[in-house]
Amino acid sequence: MIKSYPPISPKIAGFMHGADYNPDQWQHAPEVLEEDIRLMKLAKCNVMAVGIFAWAALEPEEGTFTFEWLDRVLDRFAENGIYAWLATPSGARPAWMSQRYPEVLRVSENGVRNLHGGRHNHCYTSPVYREKTRIINTKLAERYANHPAVVGWHISNEYGGECHCDYCQDAFREWLKKRYGTLEALNRAWWTAFWSHTYTDWSQIESPAPHGEKMVHGHNLDWRRFVTDQTADFCRAEIAPLKAIRPDLPVTTNMMDWFEGLDYRKFADMLDVISWDAYPTWHDTQEPGKLAAWFSFNHDLFRSLKGGRPFMLMESTPSLTNWQPVSKLKRPGMHLLSSLQAVAHGSDTVQYFQWRKSRGSSEKFHGAVVDHVGHEHTRVFQDVAGLGGLLETIAEVTGSGVPAETAIIADWDNRWAVKDAQGPLNRGVDYENTVMQHYRALWNMGIPVDVIGSEDDFSRYKLIVAPMMYLCTEKAGAALEAFVAGGGTLVATYWSGIVDESDLCHLGGFPGPLRKVLGIWSEEIDGLHESERNAMVCLTGNALGLNGSYELYDLCDLIHPEGAQVLAEYGADFYAGRPALTVHAYGEGKAYYLASRAKEPFYADFYARLIREAGIRKAIETELPEGVTAQLRSDGSTDYVFVLNFSGRKVQVNLDSEAYTDVLSGDAVQGGIELDVHGVRILKRKTGNLL
Repeated sequence: MIKSYPPISPKIAGFMHGADYNPDQWQHAPEVLEEDIRLMKLAKCNVMAVGIFAWAALEPEEGTFTFEWLDRVLDRFAENGIYAWLATPSGARPAWMSQRYPEVLRVSENGVRNLHGGRHNHCYTSPVYREKTRIINTKLAERYANHPAVVGWHISNEYGGECHCDYCQDAFREWLKKRYGTLEALNRAWWTAFWSHTYTDWSQIESPAPHGEKMVHGHNLDWRRFVTDQTADFCRAEIAPLKAIRPDLPVTTNMMDWFEGLDYRKFADMLDVISWDAYPTWHDTQEPGKLAAWFSFNHDLFRSLKGGRPFMLMESTPSLTNWQPVSKLKRPGMHLLSSLQAVAHGSDTVQYFQWRKSRGSSEKFHGAVVDHVGHEHTRVFQDVAGLGGLLETIAEVTGSGVPAETAIIADWDNRWAVKDAQGPLNRGVDYENTVMQHYRALWNMGIPVDVIGSEDDFSRYKLIVAPMMYLCTEKAGAALEAFVAGGGTLVATYWSGIVDESDLCHLGGFPGPLRKVLGIWSEEIDGLHESERNAMVCLTGNALGLNGSYELYDLCDLIHPEGAQVLAEYGADFYAGRPALTVHAYGEGKAYYLASRAKEPFYADFYARLIREAGIRKAIETELPEGVTAQLRSDGSTDYVFVLNFSGRKVQVNLDSEAYTDVLSGDAVQGGIELDVHGVRILKRKTGNLL
């Protein structure tokens, strides 16, 4: 069902456009604020994220608060029609706190406490740090929650990392007691009888450490879950005093691209809007479409965290970074293309790090809207201003959703478990790239995709892809079984259904809870050396109409059909002639099983046939040139089609027979469109009956 959503803030109609702003660094030069406001208006920027690392400027000494500089900034914003996401400053604590309360500093996994410095160098469990955070957040809320310039709270900054101090060890044990109840249950779930690791007292349990325990996979998995839960609990504690004073003011925290350290789905319910920070290495040497697809995947992931609601691109660079291996400038057109990529996938904001370049320290050469030269006469500033004008023109797009009929399952605990497993490919099972092989095939065809978890609602989808679902619970297996029985199409792969939620192997035959719906039994899996290859040989007259053979590598699953129909077989080794691709008709739907990792063009050919069979609509019913994608947003009456050219060359795109209008010019468009290098076109049409 297509939905239209209200604006992120009722104060701003249309897109939010702005940057991280650090006036606390320029208190010695008050004239900078006035010049920045002039430049913000020129760049058509309407919102800034303020105070993200400003704790020392807000509380220079314990209990002494200096808000006057922030009063001045927000008051001048309000007078000039500029708004602020006001940040809580917990991302970096002041030096006085580290000196007076060393317990707030993290302890590394080797048991050594960190010195003061950097950022995110704090313990989320520390009672002192939690109390100091509560105090500063309360002060901010009391003073600014009803300020006319404030549109929401920016909670901390890029949460991440872990602490192994005594507070965290105790909290981990309490977390385990709540999860398992008894040591007997924990020992059974962790299979601690292995190597005589059985625990006889809760106090014996410590966090995984290089000089201690790291070989009990259930232990490692639970520690990662605990770190997520403890970080989420800290975030929740940050939000509480803000919501106590004004519950309707939205909160967000900026996330990072498919960050491995935290299960972001655990944060979704406490946040009013999802935001994330995107820093593609545009113009590097890899295939342009590959990089673009990775960041499209992330946009889809973050949009999906709250069921498809528009999200925020909280940080991106208007030019270059200073921390990537090679800091490339954005080529002409790329700023517009990469910003509209986020919009195409559901973002209602385009924001940057940073507004004005710092004069010193580690980010002084990081890209910014305002360079050290300090004026608007730069290429980057003009790019930003041009985008600001365009965002005003296409304001009608905001609030529209992305009508995805296809979803990819990507669970964090599955990712942790599959990468922790020893065998069958210890050089790396390449889980992320496996997911991306499937995603890119859909991206190349212009198929809207949600990126979901195994506990999400499957009912809205026609096709669900579950690449390498190594950790599969009985509940998830039953849900996928019901999805297929009800008429859905499932695609699963090798190395799926192997372990349960405790990282214990399923007994009775792999793929465990997926065995019935897939109609196969996996007996063995063969790991291939990097130089080894096999082949998938398509059977003549197979149900999908696949022809010829495809190259296979890395992993080959040796399976037995148990009701599934064989579509292709292995072409080499002692298992030549064994099934490599199957389909199982189950209830009203179908479940496909890919037994090996394939090279292109398999995924393109496979999914081209599958989406036709499943009746899935593309953004445009046409064949897109390589490196070009089309993405769709819709408000239920109007579809907005974004055609984005990441190919690095000028291309021609043929349109289907729908009646299109160019959103920018208002002109009717028929037949086809031409896209320049890094070009993008935004078309609209009436929403069809298929959506």
